[in-house]
Amino acid sequence: MNEMTIPFGDARSTQHLAAPIRQPGPLIIADRLYKSYHTPTGRKEVLNDISFAIGPGEKMAVLGRNGAGKSTLVKLIGGVERPSRGEIRRSMSMSWPLAFSGGFEVAMTGLDNIRFIARLYNRPIRETIDRVDDFAELGSNLLLPVRLYSSGMRARLAFALTLAIDFDCYLIDEVISVGDQRFHQKCHEALFVKRKDAAMILVSHDMGIIREYCSSGLVLKRGHGRVFDDLDLAISIYATL
Repeated sequence: MNEMTIPFGDARSTQHLAAPIRQPGPLIIADRLYKSYHTPTGRKEVLNDISFAIGPGEKMAVLGRNGAGKSTLVKLIGGVERPSRGEIRRSMSMSWPLAFSGGFEVAMTGLDNIRFIARLYNRPIRETIDRVDDFAELGSNLLLPVRLYSSGMRARLAFALTLAIDFDCYLIDEVISVGDQRFHQKCHEALFVKRKDAAMILVSHDMGIIREYCSSGLVLKRGHGRVFDDLDLAISIYATL
C-alpha cells in the first residue's frame, strides 16, 4: 500500500476517535493529545493531535517504528507525564505501564513498596503482599531494598504488583517477557488468559501477540496517528513505514 494515501496528519480522518462518536459508558479517552519538549536546538514535537477511545474489554495495539512517539504516548496514558495540549479522561481504572519499575522507592524494601501501593489503591495489605509474593517468586529478597535488585527482579516485582491490582484497563509497553521461559509463560497466562475480559493498550513489535489479542490498531508515524478498526489493515500499513 502506498503510504502517501494514509492521512496521518489529519486527526479527523481517524476511524475511532474520542467521546463524540462513542456511546456513554466507561472509557479511556485520549482527546487531541499534543506533546513537545524543549531541546538545545529548539522545541521538538513528539506527538501531534492523537485521539482514541478504549471501552471495556477492548484491546488496541499501538504500532510504529522507533522514534514514532510510542514511548511518549505510553507515558502520557500512564500519567507519568502530562500532555502539552489535549487531555486524557478515565472512567475506568487504568494500570501504570506493565512492569514499569520507575515508580519504586529504591531505598525501601520490596515489601514496603508493596504496602505503599496497597494503601495507595485502597487494597487489603496482607492480600496484596501474598499475591505479589506468590507471583513474583522473590522470596526473602522482598526484605531487601529495591536498589539491590537486579533489573530482572525489579521487573518481576513490578509485573506482580500490576497484576495484584485488578484494573479495568492494562497498559503494556513491550515488557511481557520477564524472566525464564517458565516465568514468561506464567506472565502470559496471568495477563492474556486470566484477564481476557480486561481492556488493554498494547505497545509491541510482536505481530503474533498483536494478531492474537488485539482487535484494532493505532498506527503512529512521526508523531501523527490514526486508529484502524481493521487490525490487518493497521498491520499492513505499519509494515510499509
